[in-house]
Amino acid sequence: MEKFYKFSVPNIKDRTRIDKYITLFIENASRARVQKAIDLGYVTVNGDIVKSSYLVKPYDEIDIELPVPEKMDIEPEDIPLNIVYEDAALLIVNKPAGMVTHPAYKNYSGTLVNAVMYHAKIRNESLSDLNGFVRAGIVHRLDKDTSGLLVIAKDEFAHRKLAEQFFKHTVKREYNGIVWGRLKEKRGIISAKIGRDKSDRKKMSIIPEEEETGKTAVTEYEVLEEYELMSLIKLRLRTGRTHQIRVHFSSIGHPIFGDDTYGGRKPHSVNMTSVNKATINNLLEMMPRQALHAKVIGFVHPYTKEEIYFESELPDDMKAVLSKLRSL
Repeated sequence: MEKFYKFSVPNIKDRTRIDKYITLFIENASRARVQKAIDLGYVTVNGDIVKSSYLVKPYDEIDIELPVPEKMDIEPEDIPLNIVYEDAALLIVNKPAGMVTHPAYKNYSGTLVNAVMYHAKIRNESLSDLNGFVRAGIVHRLDKDTSGLLVIAKDEFAHRKLAEQFFKHTVKREYNGIVWGRLKEKRGIISAKIGRDKSDRKKMSIIPEEEETGKTAVTEYEVLEEYELMSLIKLRLRTGRTHQIRVHFSSIGHPIFGDDTYGGRKPHSVNMTSVNKATINNLLEMMPRQALHAKVIGFVHPYTKEEIYFESELPDDMKAVLSKLRSL
């Protein structure tokens, strides 16, 4: 179980470290406990992960997900895992769409953590569980309805070393996505700041460059296949902001197909003939989620120091949509 906190920093004059700042407002939250949460990426400022040494600025939006220190009733569950790689230090799984990464409010079971805990239990293995943080070694996150590769650490050392690479954006991360319409440029870079949406805190949005809030976000893309209605694209993240790909492509009029949050369940940049309308309705029925898949992940192994790289196939729902598009 976690407790969630949100702070909007006033127009302060003194610059204070974020770990110290948070302890001023959360009862019984020791600085060490807050630092652990920051190290594991459970504290964001304007939608971005920060270090404990980050100096809080006026108008920063701080989101905190602070796990309680006691062991909670999170039970191992016999849920099948698609394991891509495993050794004594880490586990890499191919998460299906629809699976929540870790237990949280209203999602205490059926999550990846429940499945990983069961996998470790039957093998009599441990998982990274820093200072009572019941996360079963989860190093990073994927949205519930995004499929793809995800890394799990089995001990504290591996967890910290992997989290550091994610923070420094040195992890190779490549996605495949299906977007509405055809892009004018077949290769390109989208660079636009991202921050919390002012009217809906659950969403992210593009922040004008002149505003102090938000964080720089950069996405590289390449068109792999294009059709009358949609395009299959390859994406590389130079930064790792929340909902980065989904927000960036929505902002240029080519939202990720099927993405209900950012406009992807309505046609964009296509010719709406009666034939196309019927086809689109059929395609939307085939894809109840955003057509986004974390296809590639590569990083330096925390123990061997070797660069390792993994790639996964597209899930069946995305394959079905592409097959339909190719047949038109």
